[in-house]
Amino acid sequence: MTAAPGTDTATAVDPGRFRTALSHHPGGVVVVTADVAGEPVGLTATSFTSISLSPPLVGFYVAETSSTWPKLRRSGEFAVHLLGEDQSDLAARFATKGVDRFAAPTSWRPGPEDVPLLDGTAVHLVCRRYDTRLVGDHWLVVGEVTHCLELDDPRPPLLYHRGAFGSFTALS
Repeated sequence: MTAAPGTDTATAVDPGRFRTALSHHPGGVVVVTADVAGEPVGLTATSFTSISLSPPLVGFYVAETSSTWPKLRRSGEFAVHLLGEDQSDLAARFATKGVDRFAAPTSWRPGPEDVPLLDGTAVHLVCRRYDTRLVGDHWLVVGEVTHCLELDDPRPPLLYHRGAFGSFTALS
């Protein structure tokens, strides 16, 4: 697809304006964790999506500038934790730089493939890395789901919208 005549797409959209436009689209909030040489690592992501049912694939994006990504990318397995509406503190903790994200009050245990599983999250998806690609200024990380755990949680999801956490209310 080509740009409209006279439009240079590389310079036509101001990055700040683009970020503001995208903030109008809510995203589900997840925490991604992995074990790297016996050390738990993790980060918060709001760019999580399902990709394929067969094989079962999910993906998330992480900024190229993330301080956690160099550690996380060394692991072949990771867990995606879908958060409930009451877990904004957990999401904020895993988005904060320079703190021990796994220290109290974070409660976790080793799961399949030794990936850290955060206690109390709505769903755990344990994944094997399927593909990783640099796309613009973010890495796309695709995982093949090997385990689906904790599927009976009735809480609404935690959402991120216009720079704030919130929740979902179904229309009757």
